[in-house]
Amino acid sequence: MRIVQSIQQSIELKNKLLNDKQLLAVIRQVADEITEVFKNNGCVLFCGNGGSAADAQHLAAEFSGRFYYDRAPLNAEALHVNTSYLTAVANDYSYDEIYARLVKAKGKKGDLLIGISTSGNSANIVRAFEAANEKGMICVGFTGETGGKMKDLCKYLINIPSNDTPRIQEVHILVGHIICELVESNLFPR
Repeated sequence: MRIVQSIQQSIELKNKLLNDKQLLAVIRQVADEITEVFKNNGCVLFCGNGGSAADAQHLAAEFSGRFYYDRAPLNAEALHVNTSYLTAVANDYSYDEIYARLVKAKGKKGDLLIGISTSGNSANIVRAFEAANEKGMICVGFTGETGGKMKDLCKYLINIPSNDTPRIQEVHILVGHIICELVESNLFPR
């Protein structure tokens, strides 16, 4: 049955993550890095396309709103939420430039950019990473197995060991929630 098969595939991929000590260490490092960015009054910016844009917006909201408990808001933003900006830049320049221009406008040295792309090859995210690196920002890639072009442009690569887009996205949101939980408990210990 297809339903059971999909659930089983999701579980198997999450078990791969659970048993990948190196990837688990990177997730911890990313949470610690984000904690430091927020401690230093920095900003965490997110970008993605399609379902990955939805994940970017979701995770930004977990930081700027709340996660497990009430606490001060954290400076996090998904870069695609202004549709007037997005369509103007895509029309006047190129869709590949939509995130890079905002990184240039909003990002500063010491801020952090999380780019989410299952292939790791989304041109607009690659360009955003290039712009972020020029500014001295910290880049974190959420990708699939190979990391694509993004792997050489980020300090931290969370490359989920799969080539199946829906399964990768399911694990991206799991990892994102884990990072949110760690950052929240680091900054607002109970």
